[in-house]
Amino acid sequence: MGYEFSVAGFLFGALAWFILRYVIFGFFTVDQNQRAVKTSFGRAQRLETTTLDNPISETLKPDERERYRYPQVRVIPPGGPYFKWPWEKVRKANIAVETVNMAFDPEDRNANRGGTMLEAVTKDQLNVGLVGQLRFRVAEQNLYAFLFGVKRPLVHIMGYFISVLRQRIASFEAPANEGSEASSVGVSINDLRKNLRHLNEGMDHDCASSAARYGIVLDASLITSIDPPPEVESALAAINTAHNHVSSEVSLAQAGADQKLVQSRRAVEIASLNAQAEVEPLQRLADQLGTLKKMGSGVLTAYLRNVRLSLFGKADQAVLEVNK
Repeated sequence: MGYEFSVAGFLFGALAWFILRYVIFGFFTVDQNQRAVKTSFGRAQRLETTTLDNPISETLKPDERERYRYPQVRVIPPGGPYFKWPWEKVRKANIAVETVNMAFDPEDRNANRGGTMLEAVTKDQLNVGLVGQLRFRVAEQNLYAFLFGVKRPLVHIMGYFISVLRQRIASFEAPANEGSEASSVGVSINDLRKNLRHLNEGMDHDCASSAARYGIVLDASLITSIDPPPEVESALAAINTAHNHVSSEVSLAQAGADQKLVQSRRAVEIASLNAQAEVEPLQRLADQLGTLKKMGSGVLTAYLRNVRLSLFGKADQAVLEVNK
């Protein structure tokens, strides 16, 4: 009797534990800033499409499309409660925008001067320090790559961003219409400082494929400062001072030349208007005489006689030729 009671108690306890562990605690919720993916025996619930059917893959190069071809998974939206079976697991991802210092190293907090400044080499072999921020978020359209394609997504995306940034710094050339003055100095850091907006826009363009590659969208990179090494700061300041002086002299000379050119054009315009004012009455008189001539020789003779009489009336004295 006691043996039967102990077996029944064990079975009842096991059943209660199973219900508590896998039924009651099998319910879960998803927060507003989260998205979830359910796996069954380690395999995510997939759809029939891939990332190549999604617009995020348009930024990939032709030779990269097959390499970064990920399946589309069924995404669980915010809300709940949802239920999962004991053989199922739930992987959640935070899709809120995050901001980090671009010198941040997830594997070594002491790297890059304690995560405050990132070093890079310019095209003229000048070692510069970069200060700025990086904003990123998880791509909801490519959760498979973020959750299953990359082991440590933040480490991977930071390494990708830094490599792209250093390559752009090393090959950066100022636009001809914006950085021609800086380029004439021959120091690439001047080009970079004068074109920070162009550099940031270029980084956004170069990193546009990160969503299709790694499931992380780089929203924006904001480089706020580019500083040369302390030992060349004074020399660079002297170069910039001399260049600014030369640029000022050139600007003054160009302004003087432009002013003289404007004055010359104005003088020519005034002379042309004066000549036109003198010629116009003569042209009208010629047109009038031509019209009178077409009406007959008698009309022209009468017109000349009337003109003479008008002139005689205005004159105090008149000299007439008398034929003898």
